[in-house]
Amino acid sequence: MTDWTERYRPSTLSAVRGNDTARDDFVEWAESWDEHREPVVLHGAPGVGKTSAAHALANDMGWETVELNASDQRTSDVIERLAGRAAKNATLAGAANGGVSARQLIIMDEADNIHYQYDRGGKQAVTTLLKDASQPIVLIANEYYDMSRGLRNAAQEIEFRDISARSIVPVLRNILRQENIEFEQAALKQIAEANSGDLRAAIKDLQTTVEGSDKITVDDVMTGGRDQAMDIFSFLDSVLKEDGAEEALQNSYDVDETPDDLLKWIEDKAPLVYDGAELARAYEFLSNADVWTNRVYATDYNYRWWRYATDNLAGGVAAARETQRGGWTRYGGAPYRSTRDSTRDKIVREVAGTGGFSMATARTAVMPFLTAITRLCKPRSLTVDMAAWYELDEAGVSYVTGSGETTKKVASIVEDASERQSEAIEAHAGSAFTETEREQTKADQPVDDSERTASRNNTEDKHKTTTVGNAATENHGQSETENADAGATESASDADASVDADADDDDSQAGLSEFM
Repeated sequence: MTDWTERYRPSTLSAVRGNDTARDDFVEWAESWDEHREPVVLHGAPGVGKTSAAHALANDMGWETVELNASDQRTSDVIERLAGRAAKNATLAGAANGGVSARQLIIMDEADNIHYQYDRGGKQAVTTLLKDASQPIVLIANEYYDMSRGLRNAAQEIEFRDISARSIVPVLRNILRQENIEFEQAALKQIAEANSGDLRAAIKDLQTTVEGSDKITVDDVMTGGRDQAMDIFSFLDSVLKEDGAEEALQNSYDVDETPDDLLKWIEDKAPLVYDGAELARAYEFLSNADVWTNRVYATDYNYRWWRYATDNLAGGVAAARETQRGGWTRYGGAPYRSTRDSTRDKIVREVAGTGGFSMATARTAVMPFLTAITRLCKPRSLTVDMAAWYELDEAGVSYVTGSGETTKKVASIVEDASERQSEAIEAHAGSAFTETEREQTKADQPVDDSERTASRNNTEDKHKTTTVGNAATENHGQSETENADAGATESASDADASVDADADDDDSQAGLSEFM
């Protein structure tokens, strides 16, 4: 069955539901583009119609479109070759039209995701393109402030807000009428309210509920539209080996597992199929899915966020794969949730504390990177450095690298990391250990009679000096000259004591030099 979100994508901007103000601002931007020639950023939550609005505007303006999306590996070369060519050159249609250049609308979807490791140079290429383009450019983003400052400053901003349930119901009703499917109004209202803010998710739920039926009722909505469940291993094959992003996402609806359970399955089994750059990309999407599942619990179990987790863990991970794979994979049993989750959280805290990151950054950015560069403890030297820096034990090294916790390889890496930590501590400590050793040795040595007598005489001299000073202060009948003489006597005594102390310091320094 064709995806209804594509089949019923609005062809004109007037058909885009909700966000009337944003829609009007978008039209004004397009009609005055020759005057300002600025790109525009459409930002807002997933499913509010940003990409649909861009395509609809192009239809209204008679512009062709060139689109880059999140599944593209946005290296600098790719962006310059695809987007740059479209932005700077006249179209064939324009050339055929008497040399008059037709407009092309460049649509850069998910512009807030141009920061992954595999987007080398992509961010700079986009910024350069925005400054030099001779064609209108639309950037699409879910999180406006996840975009770089350079991208934000280079473009006009238009926000698309969540679509109300009241605006969603008419769209669902029109779809069912075109599909010749009977419906109960209350059923449509229930779907709209369950997906309030997200029109795309509402349409997907509608299609899933009515699949194979010619009528939809409230009971259908409550029980869902899935009659057959896909087993978890077939789903893993779909995501990791066989299907594209769209089909993998559709299959996720047929698995009798919650998104947070699916996340654990794919996170645990992906290293059995993916490696290198593919695995790094997959972990980026899994990190995003982890953020969305955590948001469910952070918002008092608002399960609407599960949809976005599924987009990443199914469609995103499938898109991270460059080619299809055949053969049979031994996936093993279910992931050990409690132990694995506890280990992961412990490592995330250690990484965050050592590196000065937030927990979210450690989980979604640093951990996938560490896994990618030390997969199966290779290269070994780099793995030892990582274990030493983050003070990882065998469980930690095993988790990050995907190696068995009880293997000799992991044990030897942890042992070498411990030695490297000790060497680093001694190197940074300088002469501290030597000085401490000297002081301890001196404290342990007995004090002879001559040193004890000298110390006692020194104390008596200081006592006499203090007595003279006090007597001079208490004698109110003294002349100013006598007071001055007494003060001079006290100063002389202090000076003698200072000389003695300096002499002691010189002796101590001479003794310390013997250990240096």
